Parts: sequence; C-alpha cells; structure tokens
Amino acid sequence: MAMSFLKPHCTHRLPSSSSSILNSPFPTISPTKSLFANGSSFSTRIPIHFRARPISSTQTKPFSFKAFSSQISASAPKPDEMPARVGFLGLGIMGSPMAQNLIKAGRSNGDCRCRCDVTVWNRTESKCSPLISLGAKYKSSPKEVAASCDVTFAMLADPQSALDVACGEDGAAKGLSPGKGYVDVSTVDGATSKLIGTRIKATGALFLEAPVSGSKKPAEDGQLIFLTAGDRSLFETVAPLLDIMGKSRFFLGDVGNGAAMKLVVNMIMGSMMASFSEGLLLSERVGLDPKVLVEVVSQGAISAPMFSMKGPSMVQSLYPTAFPLKHQQKDLRLALGLAESVSQPTPIAAAANELYKVAKSRGLSDEDFSAVIEALKVKLQSQSKE
Repeated sequence: MAMSFLKPHCTHRLPSSSSSILNSPFPTISPTKSLFANGSSFSTRIPIHFRARPISSTQTKPFSFKAFSSQISASAPKPDEMPARVGFLGLGIMGSPMAQNLIKAGRSNGDCRCRCDVTVWNRTESKCSPLISLGAKYKSSPKEVAASCDVTFAMLADPQSALDVACGEDGAAKGLSPGKGYVDVSTVDGATSKLIGTRIKATGALFLEAPVSGSKKPAEDGQLIFLTAGDRSLFETVAPLLDIMGKSRFFLGDVGNGAAMKLVVNMIMGSMMASFSEGLLLSERVGLDPKVLVEVVSQGAISAPMFSMKGPSMVQSLYPTAFPLKHQQKDLRLALGLAESVSQPTPIAAAANELYKVAKSRGLSDEDFSAVIEALKVKLQSQSKE
C-alpha cells in the first residue's frame, strides 16, 4: 500500500542558507546552542515559526560523526506534505506527551492546521484513554496499528520491549508492507536497533531510528532533539512530524549512529548528575549552604539548566520524576557496553553507573535520576557508623 500524504493549509518558510563543510569532527548547530546544552529537560520554548531546524548528516562509518551541518533552508525538506495516518506505540512518560502533540497539531498548530489521524496502542490499555478523548483511534496490537497507518512511531522503555513490540508475535512488523515507515524513538543499543531495522526492511517498509534527547518537560513542550539514522527518504517524509514533537533534528547516517549518539549524551548526563550530587553533599558537610552552591554554579562556566532546575529539589530530598533513575542506569550500562566494543576507557561513567545501581537497590528506580544523590547519602551513613 502506498503511503498517503496530507497537505497542511500552510507551511513554515525559513530563509535559505547554504550548507558549509566543517573542519570540526563534531556536528554543530548555528546559531542555536550546542546539542549538549539543549539536551536537558529545561530549555526555553521557542515559537515554532522562529525555530531553526539543524540537520547533520554523515557519510562515514558507524560511530564516526565527522560531518557537515546546516540549518534547514530552501534546499532542506519542506513540511508541505505529511503522512495522513500516524501510529504511536508506547504511551509512557515520554510517549504520551509526544503522541498528544501530534493529535493537537492535527487539530490546530498555531497558525497552521496540519490534519492527520493518530492511532495509538499501549500494553496497559487504560493509558490510551486520555489520548482517545483527544481524538486518537485505538488498536489492540502493534500489528493492527502498523497495518492501518502510513508511519508508525514507537517509544518503548528498553531494548527488549522495543524488539518485542517491533518484531514479536502481533508485532508492528507483521502489519508493515512496502510504502510504510517505522520510526523507533526508543533508547536502545546499536545492535538492537540494527536488528529491528533488518526485520522492518524485510517487510519492504522503511526504517528510521530516532532516539530523543530530552525528558518529560521537553516532550510536553515539543522541545525534543531527534538523533536519527537510517533511511534518508523516511527522515524527510516524517520531518514535519518530528518538528511538531521537537525543536531540532539530526540525521547521522547509518542505523546505529543515532543510538550511539544518544548513549554518549546520556552517559555524559548521568556522570554530570553523579558529580553534582557529590558537590551538594560535600558543600553541606563542610558547613556551606548547598542552596548557595546551586546559585554559584548557575552563574559560572559550568552552568547547566539541569543543575539550576534540579538542584533546589535535591537539596530538599525531593525527586519529581522527569527521567526515571532506572532508565538512566540502563543507558549508562548500554553506553559502557558501547565503549567496551571499541576499547574506549570510561572509568568516570563506570563509577557513576555503580552509584545508580546502589540507588536502584534502595528502591529508587522510579524516582527521577537526580535521586542518585541518595546512594551517596547511604555511603556517608555507613561511614558514620564505622
């Protein structure tokens, strides 16, 4: 079945700019902030008609990101048509707000009306109810969703869940056929992503991995960063949908590169949070006010939205969940596996991973990943008793 498209009533037009080949080994965004600065949960909402859409592509081997980078311009994909029938599998802390943004954009998106039908599925059916009340359709299996839609997105919690939903018995692959597309926005390892991609392509459908940088708040605000790799034509087809759910999107070449980039970003984030936790406790231990430390850090060279937003809650031992600790530890584990596969030493990330494992053992898996500070408190308490 050929993919159906629907033309919106208007499009976003950005000034043209030419792509330039960069000498730096890393993709860059200009004039927006760097990927790492914007990969947190706390970036400011940018009006959709002012957003720059950076795309970075690579023509090198997997895990090599020497690339050219440019903003979307007249030569880049134009959002003048989009898939009319969109599926979404997985309605957890991330998937639900992402799907909601697609549904809401289908009714009204600022000055544009970009109508598309959204069909949802979730293992726990009750989580579909809020989306159905907004206008979504429901199907009882990933297979049925994929069969009824032009493009299907999947946001699952871990590699095994992503594989089961895509390739299991009643999995999405069973409902795919030539002309359809499957976009996996879950955070998985490269091997799992490649396996899913192979199974999807065997049906004649197109595959794109597109893990996201960002957590609950940017998902709600449509401020995610998409790290995509795979079929370039599918990337261009779903670009208008990615722009509804996110503020920027990168194309990184072959399947596996998107997964690798996401794991590296989350490895850095997890290590930063562990170090920040140590600093908060040390400041208190030596008689300083940790609240003042948060203010000092927020005004210096190491300022990060993550610190200034999570710090005050951490000082109060409060950890409202935006990114579950169990998912951060999973991503560290996968990142360590990636590093091992290329013989790259990662001693800091390895030490951080152990702290997150301690926090999990203390029953903090579903708390925000900032609750890793509790693992350090446990160590302090143990030392005090000795």
